Amino acid sequence: MSGIEKGRTNIIGITGGVGAGKSTVLGYIKEHYNCLVIFSDDVANDIKKKGFPAYDELVELLGDGILGDDGEIDRARMASAIFNDKNILKKVNNILHPAVNQYIINIIEDEKKRNELDFVFVEAALLIENGYDKIADELWYVYASEEVRRQRLKASRGYSDEKITDILGKQLEDAEFRKYCQFVIDNSADLEEAALQIDQRLAEFKRT
Repeated sequence: MSGIEKGRTNIIGITGGVGAGKSTVLGYIKEHYNCLVIFSDDVANDIKKKGFPAYDELVELLGDGILGDDGEIDRARMASAIFNDKNILKKVNNILHPAVNQYIINIIEDEKKRNELDFVFVEAALLIENGYDKIADELWYVYASEEVRRQRLKASRGYSDEKITDILGKQLEDAEFRKYCQFVIDNSADLEEAALQIDQRLAEFKRT
């Protein structure tokens, strides 16, 4: 990891726990900077489409029953095929995670060659677990207090306290995020405060 530099396309990984506001932060960055923003969840959906290798592997593993009338993988049917089967889920993840990583790496390499953007931001919940510290120039951690995250998840998704506790218990601890990330955005308050932190970090890298 070489750190961000002016005059080339820099790769920055964005991670953080559920409810921390990663999408909001990235929305601001996309609007105000010369960059490309890649959401790993969007890539995961794209590579399940017909014509991509993951499509064929998933259909072979789970059967034609996961397909909709249009021949594409139906999310609900695929979820039903995986439901409560940890062995199948592991096999699905072993297909999807490497395919997502390779797709994103290909985009990154293309943008580096073009060198037209200041930044490529990659958002992924499993950024650290999937080894993006070896791909990105910097890793950023979007932090919000647990209380704020709980409020956001209740308001935006209608989750119960029990469900939120279960989700939070499966995610990395705050200390782990901080251990691997070079920059922390405190997004516990409003976007204006987070934006100020981002602007201060990136001020010298904007191309004119």
